[in-house]
Amino acid sequence: MKQQMNNNESNGSLRQRAIVMMLSASILWSIGGLLIKLVNLNPLAIAGMRSLIASIVVFGFLDKSTLSLSWNKVLGAISYASMVILFVSATKATTAANAILLQYTSPIYIAIFGGWLLKEKAVLKDWVVIVSVLCGMVLFFIDDISGGSLVGTILAVFSGIAMAFSTIFMRRQKDADPLENVFWGSILTVIVCLPFMFESMPDTKSWVGLVLLGVFQLGFSYVLYARAIKNITALQSTFICLVEPLLNPVWVFLSVGEAPGVLSVIGGLIVLVSVTIGCIKPSRKSVAADEGQSAPA
Repeated sequence: MKQQMNNNESNGSLRQRAIVMMLSASILWSIGGLLIKLVNLNPLAIAGMRSLIASIVVFGFLDKSTLSLSWNKVLGAISYASMVILFVSATKATTAANAILLQYTSPIYIAIFGGWLLKEKAVLKDWVVIVSVLCGMVLFFIDDISGGSLVGTILAVFSGIAMAFSTIFMRRQKDADPLENVFWGSILTVIVCLPFMFESMPDTKSWVGLVLLGVFQLGFSYVLYARAIKNITALQSTFICLVEPLLNPVWVFLSVGEAPGVLSVIGGLIVLVSVTIGCIKPSRKSVAADEGQSAPA
């Protein structure tokens, strides 16, 4: 009994630490929209350059003894590269808020495919949280959606699908090193974007933006995320990372003085309450699945 209590305390401590790391990653991600807007380059050039920088950062934290390729890592790399390229392109084609809102439809796809690929089935509470979050985010970004372009909207929707599968395949690596998916995905992104990366050289402001994007917004953030995903289910991780789209208007306010409206405040409160219910107090069934399930590497 005492050993079981110690194990429960240990699992609880690991999960709490994972939540802090996941929150830290989402805060770093939240500066992406503003930084991408600052860089005066082709979207594919931005995706390639920041992924090149990020791959160097990520490589420093990899377990080199397990560095290899597998079908899970290949599919994870493709999903990650697709997510990165589609999100940067969407952010350039429409508002940053719109791109993030549509990317964060990913919990729906995780709930649908997670039961099949991860054996982490969404319970009724998860679906209630998903619906609540989507309602809150629609209110939060209702003005921004009306100003977005059709192309940007389509790219952002596919970015959300790619994000869901990237999360799923990283979670499948929980017993190995999920960071490998990010590394191989970054390399694949560089290869795909290479023809666009040297069309023109970035100016000083663009270089600053690219370095911040590569080192902090993509590199260190995914180091934290990969460590955290080992101890949090894929769906719960996405709920926690919804802090990212909530913080974007804060950075907008600090940079250009644009204050959120009443609907945005209401939507933000709905999302925060939903995230708290979905993540801080997970169902016993979800915790049991998380602690007892070994995902394939």
